[in-house]
Amino acid sequence: MRKTCKNCSQNFEITDQEKIFHEKWDLPMSDTCPQDRLIEIMAFRNENRLYPRKCSLSNESILSAYQPNTSFPVYKNEIWWGDGWDGLEYGREFNLDKSFFQQFQELQKVVPREGTSIFNCENCDFNSHTRTSKNCYLNSLVADCEDVYYSHWVVKNKNVIDCIYFNDSQLCYECIDCYNLYNCFVLQESTNCSDSFFCYQIKNCNKCIFCTNITNKSFHIFNKSASEDEYNILKSKILSGSYKTWMDFYKKFLDMTKKTKHRSIHGLNYENSTGDHIYNSKNCHTCFDIHGSEDCFNNASIGDSKDVYDSYSIGWPKCEIVYKSCVIRGSTDIAFCNYVWFSNNLKYCDSCISCKNCFGCVGLKHKEYCILNKQYSKEEYEKLVPKIIEAMKSPKSPLTRGLGHPLDKGGLGDCEWNNFPAKYLSVFTYNETAAQDYFPLTKEEAITKGFKWSDFEPEFPKVEKIISANLLPDSISKIPDDILNWAVECEITKKPFKIIKPELEFYRKMNLPIPHLHPDQRHKDRMALRNPRKLWKRNCMKCGSEIQTTYSPERKEIVYCEKCYLKEVY
Repeated sequence: MRKTCKNCSQNFEITDQEKIFHEKWDLPMSDTCPQDRLIEIMAFRNENRLYPRKCSLSNESILSAYQPNTSFPVYKNEIWWGDGWDGLEYGREFNLDKSFFQQFQELQKVVPREGTSIFNCENCDFNSHTRTSKNCYLNSLVADCEDVYYSHWVVKNKNVIDCIYFNDSQLCYECIDCYNLYNCFVLQESTNCSDSFFCYQIKNCNKCIFCTNITNKSFHIFNKSASEDEYNILKSKILSGSYKTWMDFYKKFLDMTKKTKHRSIHGLNYENSTGDHIYNSKNCHTCFDIHGSEDCFNNASIGDSKDVYDSYSIGWPKCEIVYKSCVIRGSTDIAFCNYVWFSNNLKYCDSCISCKNCFGCVGLKHKEYCILNKQYSKEEYEKLVPKIIEAMKSPKSPLTRGLGHPLDKGGLGDCEWNNFPAKYLSVFTYNETAAQDYFPLTKEEAITKGFKWSDFEPEFPKVEKIISANLLPDSISKIPDDILNWAVECEITKKPFKIIKPELEFYRKMNLPIPHLHPDQRHKDRMALRNPRKLWKRNCMKCGSEIQTTYSPERKEIVYCEKCYLKEVY
């Protein structure tokens, strides 16, 4: 079955896997293409931005994912998770003569929200979504890390700076999609390596420089065997502490990655699956960054889960039967939800913890049989919810009459059911969210597509002076201690940024130059080196067989199917 996306007008295919899932769980088929579904869901999560503000209850100064001018209260974490308030206080009667989304949005505007998501950490206040970590600064999505800075999606790392999608490593800098590295700088798509620099797609390697697609090698330079002296001479040039020299080598690395051979899918131990970065999974299609999962379709960032469709950041621990949802942990039978932990049978819920059988609720903890945060008996709940759903499915229902939002193409008045809470219900603006990382839009493009946008920037802390990055001494050895009292002006964005003491100590210890770009720009540049979360059909450039890959046909890289790639490398 083929349909035309109501948003972008592109044709897309409804797979047999999708039809079986939707029929089994009595869910309607989507009328938007897989990519637009993923974009709209990812636009519900702010992963990186932090704002100084006051806790709405204690008036303490806190850092929060929410801007200071939000309509809803924001509580510091200890208060939000505590027993001092109850989401049922905000409950209201459901009105069958009024749009569900309007009623849900009214509830969103008054229920308190968690300031940031940081648990069991020490000296990690300046982070987003961080667990059981110590001495970390300006990271997002972190677990079990120590002394990690300016990194994203990182687990079990120590002494790491400027890395993304990076696990189980130490003493590393500027690495992307790597696992189990030690003392490695600028590696991508690599595992089980040490003392290596500027390498791409290498495995089980030691003391390699400027290598690609090699396995079980030591003392190699540009994929050729080298003596220990040759290795040490080149390493000393790379780690000279000179910014100009470093950037010359970095440009050489980027050129090398464009000319090497690429595998159509990055992953390991996957069966009957399509997408990218797929590990230990089967029957997962159009999935990206997925681990240990089964029977999934059109998702990103999924772990240890089953039957997940059109969703983002699901699992850790296991989830089952999740549909059109964002940030779900340890839950089952979840649809159209955002930020739900350890819950069952929730629909259209936001920020609910350990709940069962709830519909259209916000900020509840340990509750059951609730609608719009109002408590019902089991019998009342089971009688009212089907009426609400039936009304949401009908374009003639008072529940959907006149709902259309001026920024949504054609309005949403056709029906509300099967819409992941409409894009204008996100409490974040598009440029604050994970969607901007992978599907970047300009302000004009975002607004045209119906998303919100914010130009708000928090005030920068006072410093002794701001120095342009291009005026910094070229060598790390010439950088004075006073830089800790200054701000550096980014060469691209012109935004000022600080260098902190542990960071400076790392650069000096490893003989690395001071960065010239703002951390946000560095993150943006690293994300641009990952392939987009989109699939194209093209042909293997070795055997000619048809493949699905995140490398578009217009790109000039050499792309092989998995079979040809493995023959080439092994």
